[in-house]
Amino acid sequence: MNDPARFIRENTGLLEPPLIPEIRLHLASEIVPIWQMTEAELEKSGLPPPFWAFAWAGGQALARYILDNPEIVHGRHVLDFGAGSGLVGIAAMKAGAASVLAADIDAFAAAAIALNAATNGVVIAVTMDDLIGVGNRGWDIVLVGDVCYEGPLSARIEAWLRTLAGEELPVLIGDPGRTYLPKTGMEKLVSYAVKTTRELEDTDVRNTSVWRVLAD
Repeated sequence: MNDPARFIRENTGLLEPPLIPEIRLHLASEIVPIWQMTEAELEKSGLPPPFWAFAWAGGQALARYILDNPEIVHGRHVLDFGAGSGLVGIAAMKAGAASVLAADIDAFAAAAIALNAATNGVVIAVTMDDLIGVGNRGWDIVLVGDVCYEGPLSARIEAWLRTLAGEELPVLIGDPGRTYLPKTGMEKLVSYAVKTTRELEDTDVRNTSVWRVLAD
């Protein structure tokens, strides 16, 4: 596990997310071993949960929205928070963003983002710093996909994002109705039916929305 990039290349395939055929990512599928690994097997191998190896519904919706509305990011400095595979940041660069900083604390995600960016012919900066709670570091917009899956963490992220929104910084979240998505202070921008798999979700299609976070 000392070479995340090599592990990613050997345990994923180049696939197109269903909602974003313009982008190819190193992803797990039913035919590669990482898809079948249990939590115990991951822990034994020293591999963190491979969130980076899947194109989650919220990220797909947010990426689709950015590609269909490039003026949202065109010429702007973008933060892709909880970036995972880097799908949202790649979409932002393809839509004309001036720069993208992809933030994810997982070293395997950082390696996946670099590989996926190169595959799609874009350049993305990557940080493994925990940015929750920090002030705006020159970003013009913050994009967040699929982070509302765990209670205390989601609460911390929500408080931080509302602070940024209060500074008139646009903050967009892609989410398929996770339990800890904020119930108030959100403006729905668009919804998509995102094809998924029962290996990841409880249905074959998730109704997934893009939201703008409002300030407190």
